[in-house]
Amino acid sequence: MRAVTWHGRADVQVDTVPDPTIQEDTDVVVEVTSSGICGSDLHLIEVMAPFMSVGDVMGHEPMGVVREVGSAVTAVQPGDRVVVPFNISCGTCWMCSQGLQSQCETTQNREQGFGASLFGYTKLYGQVPGGQAEYLRVPFGNTLPIKVPGGLPDDRFVYLSDVLPTSWQAVQYAAVPPGGTLLVLGLGPIGDMCTRIAHHLGIDDVYASDVVPERIARAIARGTEVIRSTDQADVVGAIRDATDGRGPDAVIDAVGMEAHGSPLASLAQKATAIIPDAIMAPVMKVAGVDRLAALNTAIEAVRRGGTISLSGVYGGATDPMPLSKMFDKQVQLRMGQANVWRWVPDILPLLVEGDPLGVDDFATHRVPLEQAPQAYADFREKKDGAVKVLLQP
Repeated sequence: MRAVTWHGRADVQVDTVPDPTIQEDTDVVVEVTSSGICGSDLHLIEVMAPFMSVGDVMGHEPMGVVREVGSAVTAVQPGDRVVVPFNISCGTCWMCSQGLQSQCETTQNREQGFGASLFGYTKLYGQVPGGQAEYLRVPFGNTLPIKVPGGLPDDRFVYLSDVLPTSWQAVQYAAVPPGGTLLVLGLGPIGDMCTRIAHHLGIDDVYASDVVPERIARAIARGTEVIRSTDQADVVGAIRDATDGRGPDAVIDAVGMEAHGSPLASLAQKATAIIPDAIMAPVMKVAGVDRLAALNTAIEAVRRGGTISLSGVYGGATDPMPLSKMFDKQVQLRMGQANVWRWVPDILPLLVEGDPLGVDDFATHRVPLEQAPQAYADFREKKDGAVKVLLQP
């Protein structure tokens, strides 16, 4: 089959790789019909490169049609249409029973000290082949795939794999009180969807900050007030002016790790390209390699006693945080990988009954799998208005 594979820093290629097969009696094999490129995928060709291997199949936002099932699979059958969550969870362990599928005890990567395995995402999370491919082996066929109806385009359901539950969890964790104000930092796919979900859930005062014209236009069109800057002083000043000098009740950081503007973080991230992985990987586990600009802006902006919901991914283990300020302001901080199945019952009815979140036209680009390298480059550089890209094998 053809698949998007990792070949190094800023280097993805489309290769021919072995077809996946049934390995356990609970496995299913899915023919992929759509698979998103996530902002987290860009981390794999940048700062997370030391934890990748040449030939790793990428992608964790797939959906498609079941083609084969193991002998013990009864929940789905060949021909069923399914979305595959990005985190690989058994659905039956204690953590899964608590709605913490991202911490699944069956697939936890204990030797690495990390949580549940993820499709297409580094040695830290199991190095499981991903879904930017023609076919995908999916374990736990009775509990992991999300069965969805036919008759509607892939765009209606594919975001159940990651974008929708990640954004839904971010808004839920923000816990904006009735009549409260929410600020979203970053209007990439997750930040954009967070604003849409916030409006849908009845949060009237939704603000966001970004500088990319296409992203700003999308948010404004759906009723979000946009601060056209990412500079901390600008953002904090504007949101305090809008909230009687107090600050928003909650801030969602949808940016995560970055290096731009920080010489030290930029140098550390560039070092991943020139220092052998055997040396750099252990360093990254104990050193900070991120610029915490967005998180620091969130801490500065949020009102005293407010909540920060962290959905952006950070990679450094010892990045400094202003704990004194957080303690003084009595900030509540919630974070973590999205627990996909925890939120499916809330989200799926919205997709079947209509399109209140605008998923049908959420993607800005739909391209053949063979064009993935250029699609990655365009998304990374924010070219041609790229906000969300779907690959279609």
